[in-house]
Amino acid sequence: MKTYSAAAAIFIAISLTARADLDTAKIDQLTGLKGKMNQAEGVYKVTFPRDDVKVSVAGWTMPPFVGLGTWAAFQGTNEKAMMMGDTVLFEDEVNPAMSAALDNGLEVTALHNHFFFDQPKVYFMHISGEGSIEKLAAAAKKVYDTTKAIRGPNGKPGETFDQRYIQKSPLPSKNSITAAPLNEIFALQGEAKDGMVKFTIGKKSKMGGMEIGKEMGVNTWAAFAGSDDNAIVDGDFAVTEDELQPALKSLRQAGIYIVAIHSHMTHENPRILFLHYWGRGSAKDLANAVKGALLVTGLSGVTTTASKCNPARQPFRSASRTIPISKTVSSR
Repeated sequence: MKTYSAAAAIFIAISLTARADLDTAKIDQLTGLKGKMNQAEGVYKVTFPRDDVKVSVAGWTMPPFVGLGTWAAFQGTNEKAMMMGDTVLFEDEVNPAMSAALDNGLEVTALHNHFFFDQPKVYFMHISGEGSIEKLAAAAKKVYDTTKAIRGPNGKPGETFDQRYIQKSPLPSKNSITAAPLNEIFALQGEAKDGMVKFTIGKKSKMGGMEIGKEMGVNTWAAFAGSDDNAIVDGDFAVTEDELQPALKSLRQAGIYIVAIHSHMTHENPRILFLHYWGRGSAKDLANAVKGALLVTGLSGVTTTASKCNPARQPFRSASRTIPISKTVSSR
């Protein structure tokens, strides 16, 4: 009994020391928020309600208390801490806030909705990071400040991505994408239909004792519509956990908008996450932006350092083999 009591006392002492090492006043100062400590878990959490925009769900005005709170939680020590959080965002805030998180050393681990029939649409971006509390708290503040800068001048969320998107001319009513330049960029023969072009790349995983791949939904794809000079691309990246952040960073740096990050399956190995995206610009520029993300994630079959090479000359490889350039890639 004495041994047990001594061990318990040591454990409690270590826990209290760790909590004491977490400078909560510094976190408050850096985030501009006042948090609370959960002594049982040793976690310090800052939070604030998104009460700057009224949100209704199925016609009912929703109090922020029941699900519209942004938060960031910290545990560990001042020099070696972990932070996790959830950020409540409106559509026109998502991509600037995501870039702020990524540019300041945080990871973005999910982007999704929590409601149906909400007006305006609300999205939730999950963030995480490891390092000193100064780094983590300052990064979280960058995300919050980015959101405030967007919402401050206009309390009504925008109806499109950003000013750069608004300034583009309307998309043509008839699609006329030229496939050949895109085929060269991707080193693949895309599927063409009614002036549109689509590329699909399979990825391997296992689930339920079976190998699953492209036709079972484990694939990365990009679809192009519009004209060569005024096009859209939309698509989906199937990535492992280690590939997610490089893909997000590459796409955002190229001006591609991220619209969802989530899973499609359970119990697969390796775990596959899916990020959905949308872009506007010339078809070639969009294709090169997508190809850049394929390079940094290794989905193109070359290493990250090879991203400095001409992307149009790199063949795609699946998890087990090179896909011949002459092979038509099937639709998703």
